[in-house]
Amino acid sequence: MKKTTTRLADGRELIYYDGRDDAVRDAVDRRPLDPMASASEVRRDPLLGEHIAIASHRQGRTYYPPADECPLCPSQEGRLSEIPDSDYDVAVFENRFPSLSGDTGRCEVVCFTPDHDKSFADLTPTQARLVLDTWTDRTADLSQHPAVEQVYCFENRGKEIGVTLDHPHGQIYAYPFITPRTEQMLRAAEQHREATGGRNLFDDTVEAEQADGRRIVLDGEHWTAFVPYAAHWPYEVHLYPKRRVPDLLGLDEDERAEFPHIYLDLLRRFDRLFGPGLPPTPYVSGWHQAPFGIDHRREFALHLELFTIRRTADKLKFLAGSESGMGVFINDVPPEAAAQRLRDVVSA
Repeated sequence: MKKTTTRLADGRELIYYDGRDDAVRDAVDRRPLDPMASASEVRRDPLLGEHIAIASHRQGRTYYPPADECPLCPSQEGRLSEIPDSDYDVAVFENRFPSLSGDTGRCEVVCFTPDHDKSFADLTPTQARLVLDTWTDRTADLSQHPAVEQVYCFENRGKEIGVTLDHPHGQIYAYPFITPRTEQMLRAAEQHREATGGRNLFDDTVEAEQADGRRIVLDGEHWTAFVPYAAHWPYEVHLYPKRRVPDLLGLDEDERAEFPHIYLDLLRRFDRLFGPGLPPTPYVSGWHQAPFGIDHRREFALHLELFTIRRTADKLKFLAGSESGMGVFINDVPPEAAAQRLRDVVSA
């Protein structure tokens, strides 16, 4: 992998990740942009102990541009974009409308491919491996940011999720705090450790799923994917390396080599869940990594969580009173049935 770092016209960082060592990335951003200015602010909710990002400047972010004005496609003569080069493999840049910036962290956009009409599931294993290596490198770099405590690499896919750009891309949020979801996992892991005389919650969870077998979707040599026993979402899969590591940096070469095949298989199964002729399945997919600088960091287990809000071909799962108001999820699809459906769907 070759990494080339440059700057956009407004001072934001842009990084090209190429699979070829001879790639030259020297195109200059010729857009007349003003210097980047954001108004991100982090406030703490005293009742819940949670942090909220206030980012009013995001009201003006790009919203469903036509395909020939996509800001994530490579630049062409007469149409300049966020990517000055006429081609790229993977490109990462600081978000122009960040939720977090400066002392409040950092937000990045990850462009998976220059092809506007593809999705992650359409990538080759080689391309998906390059994205994995990109996520890993960004985690390493952002871990050195003085304000950052946790890095979350994720993809939102589909208008139903709230995506406003059709180009296949993901994001990276580098938070200046530990997120509420991770805080909950850390507390549960500590309670489990105390209750079991030192056993690891993540290891025990994966072992229990493998022993039960009913919710396993895919089981490779180095990775296992299952619908969790208490799944929140209609179709939800957790993907773990079989060797516990705290973050993407901990993966070895064998695990990295197998990941693209397992993950692409999962995504293609998701796209076939509801039958032919339907739009691609909307989903959220994100890496849960250990925060930096915490006690028992190596007790945390890296894993990816993938879920869709679509519960049937023509119905979505809305977060209504119980979920939004009290945080109590009600799942309409039994996890065992979801796992069976995902196993039955042929991934080609």
